[in-house]
Amino acid sequence: MYSDDLLKAWLQEQVPRAASMKNDAAFYRKLEQSLDVARKENGLMTIKPRWDDTVIDFTTSDFLSLNRTGRIREGFKAELSRHGDYRLSASGSRVQYGNYNYILETERMIAEFHNSETAWIAHSGFIANVGVLEAVALPGDAIVFDELSHASTNLGLKLSMTTNRIPFKHNSIDSLREVLEGLKSSEPAFAKGQQSILICVESIYSMEGDLCPLREFVDLAKEMFPAGNAQFIIDEAHSSGVIGPRGGGLVQMLGLEKEIAIRVHVCSKALASTGGIILCNKTVRRALIHQSKTLTYSGAPSFAMVASMRAGYELLISGATQKAQDDIQKIVKHFLDKVSSDAVCAEGMDEGLLNIPLVEGFAHRAVHSHVVPIKTKPRHEQYLAFHLALANMNAYSISYPVVPRGGSRVRLVFHAHNTEEEIDHLVASIATWVREMLDIENGLSNNTLPSAARHVFALQASLTA
Repeated sequence: MYSDDLLKAWLQEQVPRAASMKNDAAFYRKLEQSLDVARKENGLMTIKPRWDDTVIDFTTSDFLSLNRTGRIREGFKAELSRHGDYRLSASGSRVQYGNYNYILETERMIAEFHNSETAWIAHSGFIANVGVLEAVALPGDAIVFDELSHASTNLGLKLSMTTNRIPFKHNSIDSLREVLEGLKSSEPAFAKGQQSILICVESIYSMEGDLCPLREFVDLAKEMFPAGNAQFIIDEAHSSGVIGPRGGGLVQMLGLEKEIAIRVHVCSKALASTGGIILCNKTVRRALIHQSKTLTYSGAPSFAMVASMRAGYELLISGATQKAQDDIQKIVKHFLDKVSSDAVCAEGMDEGLLNIPLVEGFAHRAVHSHVVPIKTKPRHEQYLAFHLALANMNAYSISYPVVPRGGSRVRLVFHAHNTEEEIDHLVASIATWVREMLDIENGLSNNTLPSAARHVFALQASLTA
C-alpha cells in the first residue's frame, strides 16, 4: 500500500544522524547536526515516493488534469512534430546565442493571450519572481509586500537593489494604506513621484487559498500616487489556467491588464509542463535583460521546454481546458458544502479542533480557489495527514517554517479529475478523525493519540529499534 511506502520513507529520514558520525568529516557532521534539529520534531523536509492513480490526489499541481489524462503529452508531441529537425539546446544565454526565433514567437503568442505588451520566458516561476525583483527595484525605491508572500518573493527581496522592504498584513487594505501613507509622509520623493513603490501580491495564496482583493488595492495605489510611481507585481502561479477567461488569471478576470506592471505566470502547475512567464511592457523587459543576472546569466530555455509551454497555452487558447476549469469550481463547492454541513466536522470547528476559513460565505462566492487549507492545532496537522494517508488519500501537512508559527494545516488541492465520490470519502474521513480527537480531548477515550498516529509512531519505533 502506498501509505506504507510513504510513511517508511518519511520516517527513515527523521532518524537523527549526527551522533553516529563521530569519525566523519566535521563539515558533514555539522550539516547533519543542523538537520537533526528538525528531525527531533519529525519536521525534516523530505522527498516523497511518487504514487500511482489509485491513490486519491489532493496534492499535485496537475489542477486541470492535463498531465494525468495525457493531453499535454499529446500536445507536446504534436508541437515537436511540426518543427522537424529542431535544435534541442539553446546553446547560450538570451543575451548571446540563445535568443532563437521559436522562443520569441512563443513569447509573442503568450503575451497576446494575456493582453500584455510583451512577455519573457524563464526557467520557472520561482526564478521569474526572483529575477523580477532583482531587476526592477532601483536604489531608493521601496518594495511593499504581503506578509504571506511566497518564498521566491522573499528571496527576490534579498537580491533587490533597495533596502526599503516593508510587509503589510495579509490581504488587508487598511494595512496596505498604513504602509503607503508612512512612505509618502516620511520621504518626499515618493509623494513627488521621484521614487517608485513596488507592491507585491499573489492572485491566489498558495497556503491560504484566498484571492487578493486586487481591484481595491489598485484603486488605493492610484488614489495615493497619481504620478504612477506605485506599481504592482502579481504572482499568478495558482490562478494560471484555473480562473479568469480561458484560465487567463485573476488580472484578466478583473480586466486590470493595463493597471498591473508585472504579472508572473507559470506552466508547471495547471499547464502541466514547466517554466515561468513574465508579462510586462517593453521598458520592464529591457530592465530584466540588462539588470537580472538570475534571468540572463544562464543558458536560455531549450526548444523542448518552450514547446511544452506552448502546447499548454494552445490548449488554453483553444478553449479546450474550459470544462476542466469549470469542474474544479464544482468540486470545490461540493467539498465546502459537504464539510460545512457535516455535523461532526461542524462540532470540530466549534470546538477549535480545526478551522477551514474558506467555508465562511462560500455559497455567495463567485469564484472558488482550488487550494483549501484545513488549519489545526500544532502537531494535529501531522495526525490528520497520517489519517488521510491510511485512508488512501494524499494531502500533505504544512507547518512552521513553511507557514507562520501557529498556522499548522493540511493543505487540500482540488483538481478536475477529483470526483464527488472522492470528496465524500474525504469528508467522511475528516469526520472520523475529528470524532476520535474530540473523544480524546474530552476524556472519552483511553488513548492519548489517534489511531493513525499510533500506527505511524509504532512504525517509527520499529525502524529505530
